[in-house]
Amino acid sequence: MTSGSAREIRELRRLARLRGVQTAYFDIRRQRRAPLPETLLAVLRSLGEPLETVRDAPGALRRAESSAWDRICPPVCVAWDDAPASVELRASGGAGNARARIRIVLETGEARECDCDLSVLPVAASGAGTAGKCLAKRVPLPWKLPQGYHSMRVELGEGHGTATIVSAPPRAWPAPEGKGRGWGVFLPLHALHSRRSLGGGDLTDLRALMDWVEGMGGDAVGTLPLLSACAPEPFNPSPYAPCSRLAWNEFYLDVTRAPGFGECPAAGELLAAGEFQAEAGRLRDMPYVDYLRGMELKRRVLEELADAFFRREPAGRGDFLRFVAENPAVGDYARFRAAWEKIKSPWPTWPAPLRDGRLDPGDFDRAAERYHLFVQWALHLQLREISSGSRKLLYLDLPLGASYDGYDVWRRRELFALHVSAGAPPDDFFTRGQDWGFPPLHPERSREDGHSYFRACIANQLRYAGILRIDHVMGLHRFFWVPNGAAPHEGTYVRYPAEELYAILCLESHRHRARIVGEDLGTVPPYVRPAMARHGLRRMFVAQYGLTADAGKALGRIPKASIACVNTHDMPPFAAFLEAFDVDDRVSLGLLDGKGAHREKNARRELVRALTEYLRKKGRLPRTGGEPDGETLLRACLSHLAASAAETVIVGLEDLWLERASQNTPGTSSERPNWVRKSRLPLEEFRGLPGVIRALREIDRIRKGGDPRCDTT
Repeated sequence: MTSGSAREIRELRRLARLRGVQTAYFDIRRQRRAPLPETLLAVLRSLGEPLETVRDAPGALRRAESSAWDRICPPVCVAWDDAPASVELRASGGAGNARARIRIVLETGEARECDCDLSVLPVAASGAGTAGKCLAKRVPLPWKLPQGYHSMRVELGEGHGTATIVSAPPRAWPAPEGKGRGWGVFLPLHALHSRRSLGGGDLTDLRALMDWVEGMGGDAVGTLPLLSACAPEPFNPSPYAPCSRLAWNEFYLDVTRAPGFGECPAAGELLAAGEFQAEAGRLRDMPYVDYLRGMELKRRVLEELADAFFRREPAGRGDFLRFVAENPAVGDYARFRAAWEKIKSPWPTWPAPLRDGRLDPGDFDRAAERYHLFVQWALHLQLREISSGSRKLLYLDLPLGASYDGYDVWRRRELFALHVSAGAPPDDFFTRGQDWGFPPLHPERSREDGHSYFRACIANQLRYAGILRIDHVMGLHRFFWVPNGAAPHEGTYVRYPAEELYAILCLESHRHRARIVGEDLGTVPPYVRPAMARHGLRRMFVAQYGLTADAGKALGRIPKASIACVNTHDMPPFAAFLEAFDVDDRVSLGLLDGKGAHREKNARRELVRALTEYLRKKGRLPRTGGEPDGETLLRACLSHLAASAAETVIVGLEDLWLERASQNTPGTSSERPNWVRKSRLPLEEFRGLPGVIRALREIDRIRKGGDPRCDTT
C-alpha cells in the first residue's frame, strides 16, 4: 500500500480527475469501484506525470493546473456544420482585453485571417496560469468553414497557439435513400474457403461471396479485420492484434490476380509445379488455417511477381507510384517489415537506432522492402475492385488497437501509453477482468497531433468499407487502463475527447459514403448511446446477448438505427447456445465448477423457453406441437429480426448449417483454436445448399416488405 497523508491522497485524486483519470466508476452491477492510489500513480505516470509517490501529488497538481491555463487554445477544436464555428481562447492578465489575430489555413491551402477584440466578449471561465490570472473567452469565427481538417494559429499578446480544426457534419453518413431495411451475411475470411484458395479464404473468395449475396438481394458482407499480422513466435492469429491498422494482411491476396501474374512465366510455373500443388492440397484439406505455411507458399509466388514488376516497366507503374505517393506510411511500413525479417525478432529487441525509429538502407534487405510495397499495392487493387463504385457491400471491423510489437507502436510510440494495457473491469463472464495486451492511445498526445493516427486508421478502412463497426465504441469516451504488472481488476478508466473523435468519424463517413456502427455491448455508461444517436452511429442488437427469461419481452424492442444479428464472433453459434455447449466448454477450461454449470444450464433452458414462447406469440412458431428443433427456432428468430425496424440484419452463415464450434472463445489463447477454424462447408457447397438459400430468400422477402407483421417504426 502506498503511504501518504489524507491531503496528499485527496490531491492525487484531484490531479487524476484533472488529467482525465476516473477516481471511481460503476461496474456492470452498478457497484461503485474506487481504484487504489497505486493504480492512480501508475496511470498518471503513463500520462507523463513525474510522480514517484503520493507525496509528489500536491506539487504535480499545482503544475498541472497552471499549465492547463497556459495554453492559448486547445490542440483540437470541432466546428459542427449545424452550428456557428467558434474557438475558446485563454489569455493571461491584461491579454484578456487584447486583440487576437486568428489565421486558419484550410485543408485546400487557402488561408483566412481575422482580428478579434477580446475585451468585448464575455468571460467563459477563469483560472490561474504560471503568469497569474487567466480568462477564457469564446471567439466566434466570421466564416462557415468547409468540411475538413484545418490548421489554426492564434497570436495573442506576446504568445501564440496552434490547433487543428475538425469541421464536420454532426451526423455520420445515413443509409442511402431506398436502401433501408437491408440484410447481409457474416463469415470470417479465413474461414471462407473454396476449392481454389490456398489453405484459407482470399479476396477472390470474398468477391464471389459478395456476388452471391448481392444476387439474392443482400447488401452487406461482414468479416473480421483484414489488417496486417505480426509474425513473432509463437504466432498470434488474432485479427484484433494487428501489426498495423494502416496496412493489410497479404495472406488474403489471391496470387493469381496479383499485378503481372499473367505476364510472369516464373510465377505461373511455380504455381503449377507438383510440389507446390501437393502442399496447397494439404493446406486445403486441413480443418484449420495454417497461416505461416500458407503465407510461405503464397510468398514464393508473390516474390516472383514483385521481382518481375520492379525489373521492368509494366503498365501498372503509374498506379503503383500514385498509391505509394498517396499512402506515405506504406513505404515506411515496408522497411519496418523488411528489417524485422532481417533481424528476426520484434523491434523492442533491436539495437538503439533501429529500435528508436531510424532505418538506414543497410538495416534491411531491399528485395524484402520491394516485396512488402508490392503486396500492399496488390491488396489495394483487389480491395478496390471488390468495393468499386456504389458496390460497397463490405462490412469491416476496426480493432481497438495494435500490437506492442507492431509497426504502429514502433513508428508512433509517442502516441501510445506503453506502461499500461487496454482492458476491461470484471463482469459476469470475465469475473477477474480482462487485459487485452495492447497499449492504449495516449489521449492528450493524440490531441496534440491532431488525432492524425486515428484519422488515418478510419480513412484506411472506409476506403473500401460500406459499413464500419467500431469495436468497443465506449472507447471513444473512456478506456480501461491496466498498469503493467497489475491484475485487470486493479485498473481504472481514462477519459478520451469523445466529441473530437465523433467529429472525425462523421467527417470520414461522409467523405467515403459509409455507415458507422458502434459495438455497444458490455458495460455501457449511460451517456454513450445518446451520443451515438446524436451523431448517427448505429447500435448493435444481438439476440443471444440481449435475451431475457421474460417470455413477454424475451428479445425486447429492436432499435431502428441498429445492426441486428443473432450472435457475434465472440459468442457460441446458435446451435451451441441452445444446447449450452459453451457452458460445458467453460467447465473444461476451469472457469466453472459443477454447481455453477448446473445453474448456468438451468438459466439457459429458461432463456430458450422464453425465446420459444416469445416467437410463438409473435406468430413465428406454431402455437401447438412439440418443442421446435434448432433449425426451426433459428429460422423463426431470423424472421423476427428481419421483420424488425433494424436498418440491417446480419446472418451468421455458419448458423444456417447449425455449426456448434466457435470461431473464438474469449479469455483463451492456446487453450482453444481461435481465429483458425475453417467453415465446415466450402463456398461452392454452401451457396448451393437448399436450406441456406431458403433461409436467405425468406429474409430478403421479409426485409423488402413481404410480411404484414413488419415493424417499420
